[in-house]
Amino acid sequence: MSNRLAYVLIGLAAVLLLVYSSVFVVNERQQAVVVRFGQIQAVHSEPGLYFKLPFAFADADRVQYVEDQALRFDLDNIRVQVSGGKFYEVDAFVVYKITDPRRFRETVSGDRESAEARLRTRLDASLRRVYGLRGFESALSDARASMMQEVRDDLRVDAESLGVTISDVRIRRTDLTQEVSQQTFERMKAERLAEAELIRARGNEEGQRRRAIADRQVVELQAEAQRDSEILRGQGDAERNRVFAEAFGRDEAFFEFYRSMRAYTGALSNTGSTMVLSPDSDFFRFFNDAQGPAAAAPAAPAANAVPATGN
Repeated sequence: MSNRLAYVLIGLAAVLLLVYSSVFVVNERQQAVVVRFGQIQAVHSEPGLYFKLPFAFADADRVQYVEDQALRFDLDNIRVQVSGGKFYEVDAFVVYKITDPRRFRETVSGDRESAEARLRTRLDASLRRVYGLRGFESALSDARASMMQEVRDDLRVDAESLGVTISDVRIRRTDLTQEVSQQTFERMKAERLAEAELIRARGNEEGQRRRAIADRQVVELQAEAQRDSEILRGQGDAERNRVFAEAFGRDEAFFEFYRSMRAYTGALSNTGSTMVLSPDSDFFRFFNDAQGPAAAAPAAPAANAVPATGN
C-alpha cells in the first residue's frame, strides 16, 4: 500500500512538472517569442495563458519575453558642429516600442541593449548631420520641432529593420562648449559695454540739450523780469515826477524848500566829506532865511506883537 502511494505521488509530481514546463503566462506589458531549437515557432503579443513543449533544458521550446510598452534611451554630451563652425553639446533621448518581436529576435537575438547601441550610433550621426546644416539659433527657435522630426525620420529606417518603431525624438539640452561659452560671454560683455557707452553718450547729449534749454529759459526769464522791472521803474519815476510837478505847481516856495532840505541831508549827514563854500552861497540861502531870498518881505508886525528873535 505504501509503495502504491509512493508511485501515485511520483506520478502526480511528474504530471505537475510536465504541466508546469508546458505552460507560460504573458502579461499586458510583455510579448513572448517561442523558440524551438533556435527557430522561432510562435509569437504571442496578447496577454494570457499559453502552452509549449516542455523541458526547455533539452533545447526544446523556450520562451523569450520582450517588452510591450514604450521604452526610452538617452544620448548625452554629444559634441556637434553647427554651420557657423562652432561646437555645442547636445543631450537627446528616443522613445521607441518593440512592434515586431519576430524581427527583433532575428536581428539582435531579442537583446534590448544591442538594439539601443545600434540606435545610439545612428542617432549620433543624425544629430551631427541635422545640426551641421543649421545654426545654433535654430535649436532655440521654432525650427527645433522640424529638427527633431528630421532626426526621427532618419532613425525610423534602421529602427524598423530591428523590429522597433520610433515614437519620438527629443533634444533635452543644447549648450555651448566651455571654450565657445567663454568666447560668447566675452562677446556679449563687449556688446553690453558698447551699448552702455552708447546709452551714456545719449544721456550726456540729452543732458546737455536740456541744460542748454534751461539756461536759455533762465536768460529769457531774467530778460523778461529786467524788462518788466525797467517798465515799472519808469512808470514809478513818471508817477513820482508827476506828483512832484503837481506839488511844485501848487507851492513853488515849499517845493524849493523841500528840495533844499533833501540836498542838505544828502550832503551833510555823516559823509565824512569836507565842503568849502562861500557863506553867501546860494546853497545856504535857507540857513540865512528860512523863507529863502526869493520870498516876499513880511508884513509889518502889529503894535502889540512880540518881536521875533532870530535863529
